Amino acid sequence: MRTSRRGRRTTAAALLSLALALPLGAQAIAAPPSSSDRSGSGTATHSSERLQYEVAGMGTAAQRTQLTSAGAAIDSVLDHSVLITADAATAERLEKRGYQLTAVPAAAGEARTHDHDHGHADEGDFGTANVPSQYHSYAQMNAAVDSYVRQYPNLMRKHVIGRSYQGRDIVAVKVSSNVRVDENKPEILFTHNMHAREHLTTEMALYTLREFGAQYGRDARVTRMLDERELWIIPSLNPDGKVYDMSSGSFRNWRKNRQPTPTSAVGTDINRNFAYRWGCCGGSSNNPSSDVYRGTGPESGTETRVLANFVRSRIVGGEQQIAAHIDFHSYSELILWPYGYTYNDTGPGLNQDDRDAFATVGRQMAASNGYRPQQSSDLYLTDGSVNDWMWGEQRIFSYTFEMYPRSAAGGGFYPPGSVINRETARNREAMLILMENADCMYRSIGKQQQYCSA
Repeated sequence: MRTSRRGRRTTAAALLSLALALPLGAQAIAAPPSSSDRSGSGTATHSSERLQYEVAGMGTAAQRTQLTSAGAAIDSVLDHSVLITADAATAERLEKRGYQLTAVPAAAGEARTHDHDHGHADEGDFGTANVPSQYHSYAQMNAAVDSYVRQYPNLMRKHVIGRSYQGRDIVAVKVSSNVRVDENKPEILFTHNMHAREHLTTEMALYTLREFGAQYGRDARVTRMLDERELWIIPSLNPDGKVYDMSSGSFRNWRKNRQPTPTSAVGTDINRNFAYRWGCCGGSSNNPSSDVYRGTGPESGTETRVLANFVRSRIVGGEQQIAAHIDFHSYSELILWPYGYTYNDTGPGLNQDDRDAFATVGRQMAASNGYRPQQSSDLYLTDGSVNDWMWGEQRIFSYTFEMYPRSAAGGGFYPPGSVINRETARNREAMLILMENADCMYRSIGKQQQYCSA
């Protein structure tokens, strides 16, 4: 049996408006254009065209939560309004409830702007829906993973931890200096591509494998972390959705998985389907047509169960070995932490010291990559989310990173391929910060003696 290690708790609308928007990638939702499913399931689905609207009078998190619970697909937040994606029926339903919707011209989402936050001009065709060649397809992703594992056999090992609804492998790559042995080291988990259209996150995973493989034995910090930690990387948690969103050669703006629902609608939002405070608080929808549809029950989503079972499998000798987690999403350049289901900073199982450790390390990481750090519910409530489940059920310090761009003007969910290298490398320092803190997150607030065993 493993002894208790350090770091574990000892107790169990307008173009200008769009350009200035603060998007909410992982919690933002958009629905697919009308299309048949060519992803291999044999199920044809047809839905009306989805358009983008600005909804006025959304100046508070509570107002945004009410809109979300009504089934709206929030894409981004402005000062006193939000942008949503909706089909005609949803738009009509919202208007009948008294919401003021104004259609946003398609050209607004195709704006080309300079990125003033980082002092450079973005490159590429923001307005095109075509898939840039720099983005890896599911097959190309697997080929890249296999190549890294062959190149670094003593550092990386590929595991198939489960299969998607349509039968595709969900892969986790273990990265550690003694990769074939399950050692008593703090473990860190990075997950990617939970939402189908967020392909930049898969590129983040491939960057991490490539960078850590190349720098082990060369860079002192990378070497020390892979000597003292065990890292797990899941490049795509939603392979069916990824294939569906990319396979036609043009992006389909698809978010959910590809699992049938009790109606003719397809897909469950994996990030509303975890078994902690599932459906509790107005932070998801029971409408299968909604892009925040929470599923028929906790872990009803095939991919949700795969991840949850993998995390539970890392309980060794009664102790969860995974100490820290990042769930990579896009977009909006945010670092988020629990809880999402309540506006309160603390809650059952999350005391002030827990919250302070979350916030302190979150702010340190944000200082390194320029993202904005905040509690998830500062945006609006979410329930059944992976961050809340990781902490609430497993006591894993779990963050969401919302990657580039900061606004829809930078390409939204589909930034140009020319920014991939820059925007993945941008998170190198933040990942190392979390890995260095993972053995004792409470050290960040000076309370390691109280919470971390020797």
